[in-house]
Amino acid sequence: MEENMDESQSQKGCKECCERCVGSLPWASLIATVLLYMGVALFCGCGHEALSGTVTILQNYFEVIRAPGETLDVFTIIDILKYIIYGLAAGFFVFGVLLLVEGFFTTGAIRDLYGEFKITACGRCLTAFLVFLAYLFFLVWLGVTAFTSLPVFMYFNVWSMCQNTSLVEGANLCLDLRQFGAVAISEERKVCTGSEKFFKMCESNELDLTFHLFVCTLAGAGAAVIAMVHFLMALAANWGYLKDASRMQKYEDIKSKEEQELHDIHSTRSKERLNAYT
Repeated sequence: MEENMDESQSQKGCKECCERCVGSLPWASLIATVLLYMGVALFCGCGHEALSGTVTILQNYFEVIRAPGETLDVFTIIDILKYIIYGLAAGFFVFGVLLLVEGFFTTGAIRDLYGEFKITACGRCLTAFLVFLAYLFFLVWLGVTAFTSLPVFMYFNVWSMCQNTSLVEGANLCLDLRQFGAVAISEERKVCTGSEKFFKMCESNELDLTFHLFVCTLAGAGAAVIAMVHFLMALAANWGYLKDASRMQKYEDIKSKEEQELHDIHSTRSKERLNAYT
């Protein structure tokens, strides 16, 4: 009988421990962090490889040569974009960790451990700063998504021409890099339908792979935008919680102070009555 009671109490204790662990996790911030990491990883990885594929296509089929020295050409711009991708990957890894830590510090387990006042005093400034950063990065990722849609649109046009070579066989259509600002106006770098370079480019794996990599890059940027919206909702909820906690703390302080004053008044009156009686 006693063994059964001990076993039931042990199971009850494990259940309560599991419920406390599950309840203490900041699920909103955790889901947003996972979505942000997935979006940033997809954007950075696929974007880097898509830019490398673009360099291969420009060199092999459009015969674009890298300018000597420190001249700003399309290859230099691609290198700059790659460094920006490296910075985005490192920066948003740190930002995701900060947002996840903030989510943990607004849960019940940490609040019970450190007390309402410490969480309210330290958390409100941090939450307000993170709300500002999340909104700023939300606008940044919106711009990145719009910018990423441009190569997707350009590669889609080229990919559509390659998929419909029988329809454009009679037409004399050309892909001129001067229209996209990739080369100077004085340079003529174009590939026309019906030419050998056009058919080689369409049959190669670089074009199809680069196009789909840019599509994945756009999907990663969209996932990052959704993650930032999710973070904004979670941070707004945390801000409301911390604000209410601050008001409740002030109310508890005033209430305890009034109760202490009433206790002191009653103690003083009791002593006065006792002195008057004696």
